[in-house]
Order: sequence, then structure tokens, then C-alpha cells
Amino acid sequence: MKSYSIGIDIGGTKILIALVNKETGEVICANKKKTSKGNKKILSKLIDGISELCAENSIDLRTVSSIGIGSSGLIDRENGIIISAPNLESYDFELADELKKVFNLPVFVGNDVEAGTLGEMKFGAGRNCDDFMCIFIGTGIGSAIVKDGKLIKGASGTAGEFGHIVIAYNGRHCGCGAYGCLETYASRKAVEGKIWDALNKGTKSAITDYIKPDKPISSSMIAKSIEKNDVLVTSCILEASEYLSCGIASVINLLNPKCIILGGGLIDAVNLFYEETVLRSKQKALKLASDSTIFKKAELGDYSGVIGAACLENVLTDNKVIESV
Repeated sequence: MKSYSIGIDIGGTKILIALVNKETGEVICANKKKTSKGNKKILSKLIDGISELCAENSIDLRTVSSIGIGSSGLIDRENGIIISAPNLESYDFELADELKKVFNLPVFVGNDVEAGTLGEMKFGAGRNCDDFMCIFIGTGIGSAIVKDGKLIKGASGTAGEFGHIVIAYNGRHCGCGAYGCLETYASRKAVEGKIWDALNKGTKSAITDYIKPDKPISSSMIAKSIEKNDVLVTSCILEASEYLSCGIASVINLLNPKCIILGGGLIDAVNLFYEETVLRSKQKALKLASDSTIFKKAELGDYSGVIGAACLENVLTDNKVIESV
């Protein structure tokens, strides 16, 4: 059996493409593309990115067993279709079939957080635990649940949509169409929105030293501003942490997991966000449940998604790893 697969992580702001050794979790080489919105533009970026990765690193596709993709949104795993990904403006996208035509390789598609969780389960923070939840905070918020060493996908394959639990009745409008979703209060995009609202009203902030035209406010910009003790950015992060901890406390009370793994750009870059979220989550949850739950940071960083995506070939053809309920 071939040891190498191409793993792809399609996020709201970037697409990461890598050649991965599935047996060791090692990322051999990788490249990054800015995410374009819409089916055709995403497909074009993927074709270009895979082609460039192979050309620049002398990769012979005959040595590669498959292409695995983790994408944000709701996924038809069996047919490799992105059903609905509002952050990508992608709907009914037959991604697996399109890439098979170009590269003549098996293509497997899963949810991006599912892929990141697989990476952490096999090679990262979850490798010694069979009962945990991964929560990734980036452009949006996603999560996946592992019980008895198996990913739980639910009756419709959509279990783990932590970012879309409703925390504010009739609250902010979400890209999913609902109102009051956690994602609209605690994601990087939500923090960015709060910062821009304040800046547009004349509030002074160190973050203006880092903002670039037509670029989103990144997690690293937020981190640099907090290092300068910027009042605006710090307050926005603490507010996001307050909302996020409400959601996590509910998860602790409901599922009582052994471990909660937190990852994603905002967690990786902003230690204050991680520390405050852990502290507040434990304070809000029932004490007995909270005392039995440990917190960890995801260990694979940006690569958790591509490593997990590269392993989708084995996972999606082996029902021992993913369960419906």
C-alpha cells in the first residue's frame, strides 16, 4: 500500500495543500493559496495548487494513493460533494468527481474540522485519548466529537456543528441562515467585525499599524495588538472568550468528555484567548463534570487539517472509525 497522500485543508481564508506520509503523519512539503469563493474558483485554486506542489517538489503522482480534502461546510462523504459551505459560497459542488477527472486519483472529501480532528486523533493531542471533542476557532467555529475512539457523525452526518449552537435568542444573523449562532460571537470573523465597528466609530487602536488594505484582520494582527496592551482588541478577545466559554461549558455539562482540544488560528496565535476560555469554561460548567475534563491545545497547528485529510482514504472506507450515532 502506498504511504503517501495529498492532503488539502480548505478554510475560509486559505487553502493548504500538502504531501503527507499517512503512516507517520509527516508533512513532506506544502503550499498555501488564498481561498477564492464559489465552486469554479475553488476548483481552479485546487488544480493549480496540486499541480504546483507536484512540479516544485518533483512528486510523481504514481507514488500517491489518493487526494483527501477537508472542507468547511456540510459534506456528502459518500459522493465527495460539498452540499453547502456558506463561508466559501459553495453549494452542490461535486468536488471529488471534478478532481478525479484531472488527476486520475481517488478523491475523498470530509468536513475540515473532522479532518483536523482525525489528524489530532492519530498524531496529535488526541492520540492517547478515546473520548474527546476538538473545537477549532478560525474564520468560523467547528468541532468534532470522538467517543470510544470513533468520530461521531450523527444521523445526517452533521454532528459537531458547535459553531451553530444558538446562544442568543434572535441574535446576530449567521451565514447558515439562523440567528444567534455562537460563530457570530466568538470566531475570528466575529472579533474582526467588533474591531471594525469600533474603529469606524473613531476608537484608537494599535491594530491600525498592522491592517492592510483589502486584507482581513488576522489572528497574528490581533496577537500583536494584545502584546501592546491594546484596550480595544483585548476587550474584543475577552468578549469572544466569554461567549465561547458559555458554549464549551454547555458541552461539558452535556457530554462530559475526558478532554477538550482547542485549535485554530485564534487559539494558536492568541494565548490570552486560550487561557481565558479554559478558565471561564471551567467556572461556568458543573463542578463535577468540569473537574473530570482536561483541556489541551491542538498539537499539529496549521497541519492538523492536511494530515487528517490525507488519512480520509482509510477512514471513509473503514466504518470502524466513523459512526453514525
